[in-house]
Amino acid sequence: MSTVVDRPSLTEVAKEPSPWAAPPRPSWEEEPAKAGLAAKGIVLAFACFAILFPLWIVIVTSLSSKKTIDAAGGLVVIPKDITFIAYQELLGGGQVQRAALVSLGVTLVGTLFSMTVSVLCAYGLSRSGSLAHRWILMTLLATMFFGAGLIPTYLLVQALGLTDTYLALILPSAVSVFNILVLRAFFMNISQELTDSARIDGAGDFRILWQIVMPLSRAVIAVISLFYAVGYWSAWFNASIYLTDQDMMPLQNVMIQLVQKQERPVGLATQINTGQISALSIQMAVMVMALLPVAVLSPFVQKHFKKGMLTGAVKG
Repeated sequence: MSTVVDRPSLTEVAKEPSPWAAPPRPSWEEEPAKAGLAAKGIVLAFACFAILFPLWIVIVTSLSSKKTIDAAGGLVVIPKDITFIAYQELLGGGQVQRAALVSLGVTLVGTLFSMTVSVLCAYGLSRSGSLAHRWILMTLLATMFFGAGLIPTYLLVQALGLTDTYLALILPSAVSVFNILVLRAFFMNISQELTDSARIDGAGDFRILWQIVMPLSRAVIAVISLFYAVGYWSAWFNASIYLTDQDMMPLQNVMIQLVQKQERPVGLATQINTGQISALSIQMAVMVMALLPVAVLSPFVQKHFKKGMLTGAVKG
């Protein structure tokens, strides 16, 4: 016996709202005036131009030859004689490539360590019956308003033997109390019936956290992971204090040295002094390399920002 399946007509399909369409306006709100919409468009266009135009200049200058940069008198706006020689020299081995690998390793290891500690701490503080959770929470909150200062922190790192080690780039800033509070608030919004039913079935705290809490918290975990990753990738202060070995410096510190002309790799210094390559194109290329990972990762996490941050920060 054949089964007849009702399919929507073309008229009904046409009436369905597009996923890209703006949400329906409440009946009590007036329709926006054309002048208001035009003003909003102008403001948004100006904001986009103010953000993208400097980035455009940096990218174009990094891809310009020394002749083009000299003709422009500095920064290049209109691309001409595009060349990748700056990137070839930076990625061809040497200090800059090593610094990029150091920053990448510190970012991956540091983000994993910070998220592990933050998730475990936040989950423990979200359980009202956990041991001394109120006192631990008050202690964490106190650290947001009172700090030991730079000198005691440096003496502590030195006493632990962490100077001139990569751990000095991770441990002093491994945990953010703000991120723990956001995670804790999100975990507290998860239905208690889910965890109770899992506990009745014999699941322990670690299994509940891994199989129930974390899958339901993908949004906030993605956002907090991005915060930690950007922090580690952009960090330069800890390296300037705790590291003395130039070969251990991350990319941000090498970029500061190149921009301020404090110290340059031997090969690049020779090419710059002999006029084979422009120092400005090298500086801009290093900036692009420093900005590229954040610019690539941010769009993939952007959709989780509203759910991850507002839900965790407001409802908690």
